[in-house]
Amino acid sequence: MGQTGISDATPRTITLSPFKISKTLVTQDEFSEVMGYNPSWHNGEGVFGEPAADEVQGKRPVENVTWFDAIEFCNELSKKEGLTPVYTFSGTVIRGGHEDKQIVSIAQQLTVTATWTNNGYRLPTEAEWEYACRAGTTDPYYWGTATDNPTVTLYAWFGDNSANADGKTHQVGKLEPNNFGLYDMSGNVREWVWDLYGTYTGDALTDPRGASSGSTRVLRSGGWNSPVENLQSAFRNYNPQDHRVINLGFRVVRN
Repeated sequence: MGQTGISDATPRTITLSPFKISKTLVTQDEFSEVMGYNPSWHNGEGVFGEPAADEVQGKRPVENVTWFDAIEFCNELSKKEGLTPVYTFSGTVIRGGHEDKQIVSIAQQLTVTATWTNNGYRLPTEAEWEYACRAGTTDPYYWGTATDNPTVTLYAWFGDNSANADGKTHQVGKLEPNNFGLYDMSGNVREWVWDLYGTYTGDALTDPRGASSGSTRVLRSGGWNSPVENLQSAFRNYNPQDHRVINLGFRVVRN
């Protein structure tokens, strides 16, 4: 594995335990059903909030979620399905959203620990996410090396066919999947993963779970308004874990 776009690119050898990952990003309908609210910027209101023609609003990816929101969703979904939640919280959660569609950072004083053997839903680790995205490929993009629009637009919503065209997210699963049958692994919205951000080392690792300390979490994928370079399978970035961004969502995994 490696990275593109920031300065700590280091190939590494990873061994992963078996896991299952959702075929699509978590949708607005799914998030609302579990959590009782929809934080999304692209929420069906206004010119840029409305879904594209022939697309279903509730099947667009949820976005404008903090890392804490995603973690809480995993626990609530686990409980709803009779599974044992992975995450334990200590501290105070301050629920927040956006006002007049202005991005708002919500302070949350919260410590989260994970019991990795529990059978509930959780965020993928960064290593799990990249393995799932690559789907056995080694090229920069899971569809190959092409960066020309006729090829890229078969697989990803990004700046050229979304931000510069209609300025919005799109219904999940509308474009071609990768070799594992996973949709929107590059584009539509960026994705939170579990890991605290840290630079890579060249060490061979088994089930790595990120840095041991910090306050920024890793983001993977590009979003609906990203340049094509951010769609590469190894691209990584980071955000404070309490930030809400209008091109940032997530998908879930289980053991």
